[in-house]
Amino acid sequence: MNETPLDLLISNGTVLTMDSRAPLIENGAVAVQNDGIVWVGPASNSPWKTAKRHIDARGGIIMPGLINTHTHAAMTLFRGIADDLPLMSWLNDHIFPAEAGLTEEKVYWGALLACAEMILSGTTCFCDMYLFEGGVARAAADAGMRAIVGEVLFDFPSPHYGELEKGFAYSRSLATQWKDHPLVSIAIEPHSPYLCAPDLLQRGHWMAEEMNLRLVVHVSETQSEVEQIRGKYGVTPVRHLANLGVLSSRLLACHCVVLENEDISLLKAHEVKVAHNPESNMKLASGIAPVPQLMNAGICVSLGTDGCASNNNLDMFREMDTAAKLHKVHALDPTVMAAADTLRMATLNGAAALGLDAVTGSLVAGKKADIIVIDTRKPHLTPMYRPESHLVYAASGSDVMHTIINGRVVMENRHLLTMDVNTVMQEVREIVKR
Repeated sequence: MNETPLDLLISNGTVLTMDSRAPLIENGAVAVQNDGIVWVGPASNSPWKTAKRHIDARGGIIMPGLINTHTHAAMTLFRGIADDLPLMSWLNDHIFPAEAGLTEEKVYWGALLACAEMILSGTTCFCDMYLFEGGVARAAADAGMRAIVGEVLFDFPSPHYGELEKGFAYSRSLATQWKDHPLVSIAIEPHSPYLCAPDLLQRGHWMAEEMNLRLVVHVSETQSEVEQIRGKYGVTPVRHLANLGVLSSRLLACHCVVLENEDISLLKAHEVKVAHNPESNMKLASGIAPVPQLMNAGICVSLGTDGCASNNNLDMFREMDTAAKLHKVHALDPTVMAAADTLRMATLNGAAALGLDAVTGSLVAGKKADIIVIDTRKPHLTPMYRPESHLVYAASGSDVMHTIINGRVVMENRHLLTMDVNTVMQEVREIVKR
């Protein structure tokens, strides 16, 4: 028995570890010291007598925090601004003009609102692509969220940095500034093959290689994009990236809706990771990504919400439910996208997609303590035969009772501890008025 008081003990719940060696522990407990998990097991076997802080799961589910691998956090500012439009009209006629008035301070408050929404709905880590990403990095750090953020790079002048050369310089300065932060890291993020010239894509890849960063790119999101790239270069977007030498294990390809068999083979051969965004793809009528085929090929497929202007919420529980059901009906096969596989997309696969699989995504000793507790004392979660089924098909973000990130309790009993959410909402309302 360890006589040293533990920093935090979470017990009296079913521990869903997402670790194949001991996936489910009835009446389990998770022990946290400093920022990491030091022990997971049956509560009766806990080697600690006392803990400085104890969280009672009240018979609920103790599990890894969810990981949102693709979003545009500050787009909370544009939630509902241009609904029911096709992607290119939505983007060119509404979103780009709205973004022209952004500042880093506006992005900070929009991103902080997104962090509040994500923490409240059980997301502990996100990957962001947007403008004024220094503001997003500050928001994530202030909220206590784990995040990978990157400034979007275009061929045309940005509303933030202006000419492209300054965009690369800004990305490099962000990476230097946040290099040793315990929660926030930087990625290099060219927007897409249709908004980035070949040399921009290659330079982004080389910078990511040089600085050991993730590379994040929108890829094959719509049929029109594929036709545009094929018309210009004679190949699909994936083959185009392969020809440029941009495909690699550090690349996170977002969307991947319109793919050919050769594209899937190329993604697999280069160990590219994919971020699936079903609700955004549905709302913009972009199509249905061939996720079952990608997974059958052994490609790491994760899950993201995309931004609030094309999804309208950041609830990863809703995203899991949509992903599972969408692919079942599309395939006319109820066995496709089983609950356990879908949950893995939002946890372990999400961590792997962001290069954080040694850090988060499962509850095992040695990983960082990114943990959520689900309150199952609800009519819609009663009875419970299989936790994975409830989490994917019945639970929602509002069922999250506690959120712990990097060993720090950031939400307790539905109360945010790292920000005054009313102040954040009021700031966003004032920004919208102005």
